Amino acid sequence: MRRPIFLWILTVIITLSSVVYQRMTGPTYSIRGKTDISGREISYRLLTTHETISDAVMEMTVGDMDVSGRVRWKRFKSYDEWTTDSLNRRDDKLVLAIPKQPAAGKVIYDVSLTGPDGIERKLTDESVIIRFKGVVPPYVLWPHVVFMFIGMLVSNRAGLEAVVGGKGVFSYGLITTILMVLGGLIFGPIVQKYAFGAFWTGWPHGHDLTDNKTFVAIIFWLIALWRSRGGRSGRGWIITASLVTLLIYLIPHSVLGSEIDYTKMEN
Repeated sequence: MRRPIFLWILTVIITLSSVVYQRMTGPTYSIRGKTDISGREISYRLLTTHETISDAVMEMTVGDMDVSGRVRWKRFKSYDEWTTDSLNRRDDKLVLAIPKQPAAGKVIYDVSLTGPDGIERKLTDESVIIRFKGVVPPYVLWPHVVFMFIGMLVSNRAGLEAVVGGKGVFSYGLITTILMVLGGLIFGPIVQKYAFGAFWTGWPHGHDLTDNKTFVAIIFWLIALWRSRGGRSGRGWIITASLVTLLIYLIPHSVLGSEIDYTKMEN
């Protein structure tokens, strides 16, 4: 196999693996599982993110009419008392709904099921937190996603090219930087504005890791390009920038993201 083809295959594997890892470990990943109620297995999916246009509705298929459930919830970071609601039944499904919140508003909740034996069982050991976000138009969201994904792809390719001493290092680095600026510093803040009402919530205005990690990656790439300019050998910096980008990409999306502190609003 020719080296460029091998490097591209390795690049795709690294990139897709990092994307899957980020998606599965992030705070916006739905919590899925199964529980046993009176000898019957029940599957569930609990949401951790939802749009502000409606309540967050979740369903579980529970054919046994003797099984009931309840949800206990309150606004996250608030002085609220816990509210307990019974799950509604629709034919063979039990349905729960978390009341919609404004953008960046969070609700903490837990769900329990009770079988014919009268024993109540919580679905999760820890309470679930769901964050609400505004609707982001596809013409804003998709360019952001595409630019960032391809930027990550080319970043990995640049690092591998530098490792093997290839000739396209500077070009790959330049393309990476352009894509990340477009995806992270242009479309990213627009997505953030639609979703949570602010263009930028990272340093120095906040601690949103999504914003901060994008900023850090671009800084490293700018340094790598500067050290590689004019035919200079900046392979070490290209490798460093590529590794930094990969490592910060493994930080789950939306960690330490925008959130409403209801306790401050209620004072």
